[in-house]
Parts: sequence; structure tokens; C-alpha cells
Amino acid sequence: MPVHPVDEKLPALKMATTGLQHVAAMYAGVVAPPLIVGAAIGLSGTDLTFLTGACLFTAGLATFLQTLGIWNIGARLPFVNGVTFAGVAPMTAIVASTDDKSDALPVIFGAVIVAGLLGFLAAPFFSKAIRFFPPVVTGTVITLIGVSLLPVAFGWAQGPDPAARDYGSTTNLGLAAATLLIVLLLRRFTRGFVKQVAVLLGLVAGTLLAIPFGATDFGPVTDAAVIGFPTPFHFGAPQFQLAAIVSLCVVMVVSMTESTADMLALGEIVERPADERTIAAGLRADTLGSALSPLFNGFMCSAFAQNIGLVAMTRIRSRYVVATGGAFLVLMGLCPVAASLIAVVPRPVLGGAGIVLFGSVAASGIQTLVRAGLDKDNNVLIVAVSLAVGIIPITAPEFYHAFPETAKIVLDSGISTGCVAAVLLNLVFNHLGTGRDADEVTSPMDPEVAGLGGSGAAAAH
Repeated sequence: MPVHPVDEKLPALKMATTGLQHVAAMYAGVVAPPLIVGAAIGLSGTDLTFLTGACLFTAGLATFLQTLGIWNIGARLPFVNGVTFAGVAPMTAIVASTDDKSDALPVIFGAVIVAGLLGFLAAPFFSKAIRFFPPVVTGTVITLIGVSLLPVAFGWAQGPDPAARDYGSTTNLGLAAATLLIVLLLRRFTRGFVKQVAVLLGLVAGTLLAIPFGATDFGPVTDAAVIGFPTPFHFGAPQFQLAAIVSLCVVMVVSMTESTADMLALGEIVERPADERTIAAGLRADTLGSALSPLFNGFMCSAFAQNIGLVAMTRIRSRYVVATGGAFLVLMGLCPVAASLIAVVPRPVLGGAGIVLFGSVAASGIQTLVRAGLDKDNNVLIVAVSLAVGIIPITAPEFYHAFPETAKIVLDSGISTGCVAAVLLNLVFNHLGTGRDADEVTSPMDPEVAGLGGSGAAAAH
């Protein structure tokens, strides 16, 4: 019986290089939360490096849980896990409300443990939401995932520090454009293995190209230690405070919603649709990984949507490739020098590659929508309104500024709000009452429909 591409084991060299591509695609997303939270606390350079390494290490462990799985834990899909950015705002709020900053991380860790355990118990119930995710919903959410990630790539393309004088400079944008061009040329004019690792080669070429412009900083390599282990409870034993626990439980719900959408998206891309059992197992991996992460000084873990774009673009669907990427993450957590090699890649270079990766996710969503039946009025309305709701945090970041901070955790996530809108609208238009499922789509640009021509289409409605 032929092996499904998801379960295929590739040759060692191909496994290593394609796994490294996944690490390169997610690295900036993994290290950003600990850097932001650590800076808010005022950690020393040594402790900040330690916290970053710990998050890389725990991201690798969580990725192992997702891809390889144990018992009923793990979606067993090419699914990368890492520190969720949704937790940054509430974690910095916890830091701000903690009088003794040395207690901030123990309070955060305690809240993450509780949120992870509660999420683990809720996973089988949460997974039953699969019935509310037909193609019109999943296609909308997949598109929103890609669209929501594109501003991240645009930010990277401008530079690492918005306050820097060269932020958005022609040099930075030129490096991003050059990297994008290299990836596109490799995808267009090469074949086989080289074509599949085009993103990794583009990152290497872009980094080398950045050296003459002084945009490549090798300082992280020279300053990093060779060996380091994330000692359990390095920053102190977990502390359990109700306000912090409630705050991160809300983040866990948001994270589980996004992970569900990501699993549905990935299932479509790898042609192994994620059913209720798969989603429950994937959510268990997310939540258990989060509960165990603070043991090694890590934060809440969740799916990384940007890696779905890499799977979509390369068409390499093996979960063992992603597991190899998880091994690299663990290695980086244990060997700071190895972690620093990825840190050498300039942010504009990552931005250029990110445009391809994140755009591929949006394109996959559009492909799903094409199969969703957009010849129906109901489905067009569902997609139109859901996309609009999901794009609000991107186009108008201050739109929800008057809402409570707890509410903004959900509202500021376009993926979550768009997902909820799509599910609710699908229920209203396609399930409640008789609906108008048989109606063909009406086009306002059609002169007949607008009453400017004959009565054909207009009379039909």
C-alpha cells in the first residue's frame, strides 16, 4: 500500500535542508515574544539569551508532540509549534502589574501551566467545532491567515527596529526585493531538490548580499556560548495568581481557535483533511506543550501559520521534515551558537522570503474558496463580511481601542474574529431556516441585474 506523502520519510540530506527551511521561516516569530517580555522585565543580556534559548527548546519539544505524536496527542501533520504572539500583550501587562519584576516570569509561568492543563481537558470538546467549518469557512480563514501574516513580512522588509534611522530605507527594501527575486528565479528556473529549497537558498544568498551593506550582524555568533541547557525553573518556581490565569486562559481559547483553523488549512493543503479526531489530538499537543513549556522556562505554544505557507509552496508534505525542524529547534536551545546562526539572517532578507511564504497561504485559501460554491449569494456574503471583519485589525489597528484589554486579546486577532464571523454567518445563512442556498450569485456590475438592460437576470431575483 503506497505511503501518504504526509508519512513519507525523505533522504537524510533533503530532510535536513527542508527542515532547516521551516526553522528559518519561524525563527523570528519564536524569538520575538521572549525578547519583548524579557526587555519589559529588564532582564540582563545573559538572562535574555537564556529565555530565548528556552523558547526555542520548548518549541522543538512541542513540534515533536505535534508531528510524531504519542497516544492521542499530536495531529501527526507537518505542523510547526512555537511561542504564540497572542500572549505577548497580556504577558507584558502582567509584567507591568507586578511590583517585584523578579516575580513576573514565575507568575506568567504559573498562568501558562494552568491555561495549558485546562485547554488539554477542553480539547475533545473544542474539536467538535469541526462541523461548523465547511469549505466556505475554511477557505475564508485560510485566506485571512495569509493576509494577516503579510504585514509581518512587510515589517521585516523595512528592518528590525522601527525607531532606527534606516527603517524602511532603500537599502533594506532593496535587500528584501533581491531576496524575493532570487526565490522567484529559483522557483521558476530550477527543478527538483534545488527548487524545493529555494527559500533556504534565497535566505543564504540574501544574507551574503547584505554583508557589503553592513546589514549582516555576526555579533550573535561571536558572543554565544557553545553549550547551554534551559535549567528547569531557572527564574523561580511558578506562582499562581487568578488575574494572570484568567488573562492567559483567554489567550488559550484564541490560540485553540487559530490552531483549529490552521489544522483545517494544512489538512486541505496536504490532502489529508483534518477530522474531529485529528483536531482533538492536535489541540492536546498544543495545550500539553504549553503546560510543559514553563518547566523549561518557555511560554505558551501554538501553531505557526507561516510554515503552512512553506508546505503549500514546496509541496513537501512529510511530517518527518517538520519533526527534523523540531530537532533543529531543540539543538538551538541546547547550543546557543547554533541558534545564533539563524539570527544572523537580516530582517529585510526574512521579509523578502516571507512575502512568498505568507502569500502562498492566502493563495491556498482562495483555492479552497473556489471549491466552496461562490455561485451562491449566501456564500458570497459570508466571505465578504468575514474577510472585512478579519482585516479590521490589519487596516485599522486602533479600531478596538475603547474596548477592555481582555476583549482586545480576541478582537485584535483578525484570524480569530474572521473565523468567528464566518462560522456564525454560515450558521445563519446556510443552516437556520430555509435559507436561499439555491440562489445564484447576483453581480452588482451586471447591467441587467442593475436594471440597465433586459429583465433576464434581474427578473430571476
